[in-house]
Amino acid sequence: MEIFLDTANIEEIKKGASLGIISGVTTNPSLIAREGRDLKEVVMEIAGLIDGPISAEVISLEYEGMVKEAEELSKLHPNITIKIPMTWDGVRAVKTLSQKGIKTNVTLVFSANQALLAALAGATFVSPFVGRLDDTGHDGVYLIEEIKAIYENYNFKTKIIAASIRHPLHVTQVAKAGADIATVPFKVLTQMFAHPQTKEGIEKFLADWQAMKR
Repeated sequence: MEIFLDTANIEEIKKGASLGIISGVTTNPSLIAREGRDLKEVVMEIAGLIDGPISAEVISLEYEGMVKEAEELSKLHPNITIKIPMTWDGVRAVKTLSQKGIKTNVTLVFSANQALLAALAGATFVSPFVGRLDDTGHDGVYLIEEIKAIYENYNFKTKIIAASIRHPLHVTQVAKAGADIATVPFKVLTQMFAHPQTKEGIEKFLADWQAMKR
């Protein structure tokens, strides 16, 4: 499984990139707005830091606008993946863009049927929102399992990005469920490193070493 960063903050991406284990970045209008910067500028800066898929989302809700925006964004860099919402017009746009060779990431997916439609349209990626489903009393991880089973049944090439990851346990759960990718906030990435016994072990090793030198 691969790890993407779900952020538009350049400093966070720089830190993540320094690890050498981050395979891509996902952004959305909310994340871009939080940075107060131009989408195209941010995407191009990210492309200079991460050699992998970079999701940039369209704002249009109608088919024609989505396709136009997607064509413009895709010209910025070969790694750009166009994020398209799971709607009627969105699926139409994904089908058109896939025929043009433009990579897509269908977002705001909350059911197996939606993921099936995205795959039939030729989506490169599909993004089920695990945490948001959990918030409403549903099982977001089980949705990953459902989508994985359907995709394997019919040999769909669409990759599953587990999105709306809230904590490190989500990462473990979606990895076991068969997600191809987990896109995580920087905070969750840092939490994945932490375990109290790791810290205790390091402190004991250092204490023993110092005691030996006395």
